[in-house]
Amino acid sequence: MSEKKCIFPANAPKPAGPYSPAIKTGNLFFISGQVPVNPSAAKLVEGDIKAQTSQVMDNMKSILEAAGGSMDDIVKVNAFLKDMKDFKAFNEVYKSYFNEPYPARSCVQSANPVGALVEVECTAVLKE
Repeated sequence: MSEKKCIFPANAPKPAGPYSPAIKTGNLFFISGQVPVNPSAAKLVEGDIKAQTSQVMDNMKSILEAAGGSMDDIVKVNAFLKDMKDFKAFNEVYKSYFNEPYPARSCVQSANPVGALVEVECTAVLKE
C-alpha cells in the first residue's frame, strides 16, 4: 500500500474533528466533506445555497491546488443538501466549477452538525 499523506493547506478551513481535510495515497486523492466555512473568518458563510455552494467549491479547489491538482482531476463527488428543494440552484453553481465530462456524482438530502445547507466530498486522481 502507498504511503498516506495528509494535505492541510493554510487557505482551507480547519477540520472540526479528528479527521484529515484530505489524504493522498499513490495518485488517489480524497477530500473530506467540505462545508461552507470561510477559511479567513473561520465561520460559516451566510447566505443561500448558491453562496454556500460557491464557498464549498472554492474550499475544495484550494485543497486540490495544494496537492498539485485541479477540479478537472475529480472523478467522484458526493453532495449532501439540507433540503432537496435547493437541488436546481446547487447544480447551477456546481456546474460552473467543472468541465465535461463531469465527475460521477451522488446527491442526497442530509443534515450536518454545523447546520450548513450543503456539504461536498470528492475523490480525485492526481498525476504522480
